[in-house]
Amino acid sequence: MSIKLHGAALSPFVRKARVALAEKGLAFESIHVDPFSSPEEYSALNPLRRIPAMEDGDKVLADSGVICAYLEKAYPDPPLYPTDAYDYARALWLEKYADYEVAPQATFGVFRNRIVMKLAGKPCDEDKVQKALTEKLPPLFDYLETQIQGRDWFAGDAFSIADIAVATQCVNLQHGGEQVDPARWPALAAHIAKVHQRPSFAKLIERESQFVAKVRGE
Repeated sequence: MSIKLHGAALSPFVRKARVALAEKGLAFESIHVDPFSSPEEYSALNPLRRIPAMEDGDKVLADSGVICAYLEKAYPDPPLYPTDAYDYARALWLEKYADYEVAPQATFGVFRNRIVMKLAGKPCDEDKVQKALTEKLPPLFDYLETQIQGRDWFAGDAFSIADIAVATQCVNLQHGGEQVDPARWPALAAHIAKVHQRPSFAKLIERESQFVAKVRGE
């Protein structure tokens, strides 16, 4: 198999790449890499030792945004980036917003404390969780609500990397026992639910949720 994706199943960034691969109908080999104790040889794929990394034959790439951008150029059908210049830039902006603003709160604030720390046998810092939920995430979701209201998709008139990037962080939020409140953010909550129902997301969420339920003792 030509394409190999290195990373951990519950990482939102690995999931982003997996969804992009699935949407494009590309077969790939999934290789587990523990982000907290990656093997020394992983440095050859990513000198920063972060996940994901991808091999496509003799081509090696790191970072989910870079990987998805490469897949778009190498395997353009179906497209995951708008063709219109403004919509394309908008998709890149919302991807960055999800990766750099939403992720630190939804994934590293909520999910990491409630799930990853439990896996590591360490206590959850619920104060950090509550700060993320009550102070940090609401203004981020307020903005996203304004960006999806009256629209079918975040960027342009079709499903794109922007929808993937936002939705993948919300998977981790849900794994952490929380969700986008439909009473406060109705358009955003409905959009996330719609994206999560796509086969590319639904299959991953089902498998991950079974594992997370065991971690939570459910």
